[in-house]
Amino acid sequence: MQIEPGIFKAYDVRGLYPKEIDEQVVRQIGRAFVSYLGARRIGVSRDMRLSSPGLAAAFIAGAREQGADVLDYGMMATDMLYYAVVTDGLDGGAQITASHNPGAYNGIKMVRAGALPLSGDAGIGDIRDMVAGDSTPAPAATPGTVTTRSVVDGYVDMVMGFIDPSVIAPFRVVLDAGSGMAGLVAPKLFERLPCQTTRLCFDIDGRFPNHEANPLLEENRRDITEAVIQTGADIGIAWDGDADRCFFIDGSGEFISGDFITALLAEAFLLRQPGATVVYDLRASHAVRDVAARYDGRALMNRVGHAFIKHRMREEDAVFGGEVTGHYYFKDFFYADNGFIPALLILELMSKKGLTLRQLLEPFRERYFISGEINTTLASMAEVPARLAAIEARYQDATVTRLDGVSVDYPDWHFNVRASNTEPLLRLNLEAATPALMAQRRDEVLGLIRA
Repeated sequence: MQIEPGIFKAYDVRGLYPKEIDEQVVRQIGRAFVSYLGARRIGVSRDMRLSSPGLAAAFIAGAREQGADVLDYGMMATDMLYYAVVTDGLDGGAQITASHNPGAYNGIKMVRAGALPLSGDAGIGDIRDMVAGDSTPAPAATPGTVTTRSVVDGYVDMVMGFIDPSVIAPFRVVLDAGSGMAGLVAPKLFERLPCQTTRLCFDIDGRFPNHEANPLLEENRRDITEAVIQTGADIGIAWDGDADRCFFIDGSGEFISGDFITALLAEAFLLRQPGATVVYDLRASHAVRDVAARYDGRALMNRVGHAFIKHRMREEDAVFGGEVTGHYYFKDFFYADNGFIPALLILELMSKKGLTLRQLLEPFRERYFISGEINTTLASMAEVPARLAAIEARYQDATVTRLDGVSVDYPDWHFNVRASNTEPLLRLNLEAATPALMAQRRDEVLGLIRA
């Protein structure tokens, strides 16, 4: 059938509805998903987008057509699907979601047994080829069944098990669910905690009437930032649309970078398990590495991408993994990412140390000065190799690695430049020991990228 091949991404399927992705396409993806896995039982769930009920029904229809029995979990967060696939012993699962994208988009996140992710290198490309080439095996003689099921209560119990609720202090907390799936889960968690909460956008609404559910964009953080300042809150916590990522605001209204949160979460685990292994992505601040060293832990730098992080964590028996984009992974949550465990662990760390989030972060802000991710658009993907080669040639006296793009490491500054998976973009992340050095080196490397 005719499909837009660009909807098949490195980690999921995603596109504009109904121009690029519609019920017909999703039904065929459901068929191909079951055929690729050889699945007998799968789970399907969806987010709050207006197009999600129809797309979920289409995926379920396609899966049943291939003979799979389907557990329909209805509307829930993506990380709840991971929980469901493992605890219900399923062969795989699919969440209908476009994550943080605007409401006009939709898509599918897919996993196999054990909540192991499908990716462009493992599964998504095969499914694309089956659908595009009309080569999905013939439908089963007997269609599969469909059963509705809820796992909300069991999921909430498991997430709460990551902390000791009795130690949580009565912090003032502002929560922003972004009209997304956090509005389903966060109330059930915070009713068990003594925190005083101000709740924004908790009405689940796929029209996103207040702002898009993408806290990485500054305009989507204005409401929570104002509320944190006005209420004198100790911390603000916001989630993306499918609630598998969370983001933090300190009491002054400042947005906290994902690498500093990764460092704090690493500390939370290493306080309990000194010497444990954590995995972090190569864009991250050296704060992660240094925190791990303080507790005799092993901090392993890894290439970007959830499939790579999850694989490395399993390989190394790591207790925790983090990416600067707000994805945090937990050994005791099936090595999968979760958007609520980080919120609870940060509140527990604040409680144990008797500090606000801003106070916890002060040692990092005095020592690590980061550029944030800076994107540069090139004329075409063909330019990428030459730009990366020029950067590598310029910094030959440094420690240079090519794990993912080019990483350059000096004693007092370091950076990574890597290409986008889908666009002619180069992404720079740089850190230095002083603000002046950071600005100087940032502009120097950007000059090479943009020459």
